[in-house]
Amino acid sequence: MTETPQRPLRVLAAMSGGVDSAVAAARAAEAGHDVTGVHLALSANPQSFRTGARGCCTIEDSRDARRAADVIGIPFYVWDLADRFREDVVEDFIAEYEAGRTPNPCLRCNEKIKFAALLDKALALGFDAVCTGHYAQVIVRADGSRELHRASDMAKDQSYVLGVLDGKQLAHAMFPLGDTVTTKEEIRAEAERRGLAVAKKPDSHDICFIADGDTQGFLAQRLGKAEGDIVDESGARLGTHEGAYGFTIGQRKGLRIGTPAPDGKPRYVLDISPVDNTVTVGPAAALDVTALTAIKPRWCGTAPTGPGTYTAQLRAHGGETEVRAEPADGGLRVTFAEPVRGVAPGQAIVLYDGTRVVGSATIASTTRVTTAA
Repeated sequence: MTETPQRPLRVLAAMSGGVDSAVAAARAAEAGHDVTGVHLALSANPQSFRTGARGCCTIEDSRDARRAADVIGIPFYVWDLADRFREDVVEDFIAEYEAGRTPNPCLRCNEKIKFAALLDKALALGFDAVCTGHYAQVIVRADGSRELHRASDMAKDQSYVLGVLDGKQLAHAMFPLGDTVTTKEEIRAEAERRGLAVAKKPDSHDICFIADGDTQGFLAQRLGKAEGDIVDESGARLGTHEGAYGFTIGQRKGLRIGTPAPDGKPRYVLDISPVDNTVTVGPAAALDVTALTAIKPRWCGTAPTGPGTYTAQLRAHGGETEVRAEPADGGLRVTFAEPVRGVAPGQAIVLYDGTRVVGSATIASTTRVTTAA
């Protein structure tokens, strides 16, 4: 059953300045909770306004959040977490790409900022829960234990980026949007009925701290250009690049290889080696992954003690695939029922038992049908 608290809670609503978090805060207040809104200032230089639907955490967003809080009738504050965000999310993002891995900064932000730094501060101030506009559900079982489940509306489910939450964090998490099957248009209509000016505000996309969407340019500015070779599976040199960090496993476009493959078919990035600054490319079939090892597991409740059959999600907007997973050497060993493609070290794998989120881990290495990476 979904949680129905017996008493009003002191709730800290994280308000990004967007429509989802504003409606979530309004629903929490309408449910009788004592809600306080807070906008997280995550940029050390938030002077620029958003460009189209990109970016977040700008001055414009903080003002939109404040106006929404005023309409809802709740207190509102801005908390400066820019230093923590830079260290735990931005610098981690840069370091992971430099090491040839593909990180997910949204998961890291949920783990380190919204449900660590923010939650710790909220609990210290006497709040009972942190409320966000994520589409997911926290379900309370008969024995009082809590589980994280997919949103009722699978089309908007965001449980993947919440798979890093542990049992303690789930005990203080509230997602008012997750248990209703509504379209985004209906959420906007609800915001308009409530008099929230963000009703028509465009959603933010891509990586929030790269407002123009140019990840490669962002990394080049911070890591500098480093020319290296693009080679095929035999090691033959096909071209050059200006930084291995600018590539991801499975990438097809932007390789700038003048020599066509012998069979005339497209080539894809198969491996990224930061040690010798080499990018290896090859046919799509060489991307087929049959198994992987993952590190730093985080369990949304009791950790499994042995092997089990689950479904797994490998990217925020990806589908599910059946796997056999087993804790091993402090990490996780996963075997796929059918080969999958586009799996890269640094990505998160999130395990599900039906709609319940079992936990997540960071992919460390993969086993492929024809090669290993």
